[in-house]
Amino acid sequence: MLSNYEDSRQLIRSSGSVAANYLEAQEGLSRRDFFYRIKICRKEARESGLWLRMISLEADAGLTAERDQLFAESQELKRIFSAIAAKDDTEQGAKG
Repeated sequence: MLSNYEDSRQLIRSSGSVAANYLEAQEGLSRRDFFYRIKICRKEARESGLWLRMISLEADAGLTAERDQLFAESQELKRIFSAIAAKDDTEQGAKG
């Protein structure tokens, strides 16, 4: 199915971007750079979840279960990155 092929390619890009941006955040040049990268991680984790939901597995129960587990992990990563990003928002509010 052509749409699955394209959705899978997008999933590979966005999920790889989560990892790459997390590494960049760890090497951030400043706190601002760190939080910027973390927010990109959150965005890419959310996007990965979208692509996972769009992939059709045509009644393959094993693959469907694996996809659902990966979706749950993308949601958990999104929550983790959101919690980290909230610290920046809180600090910005205290300064402003």
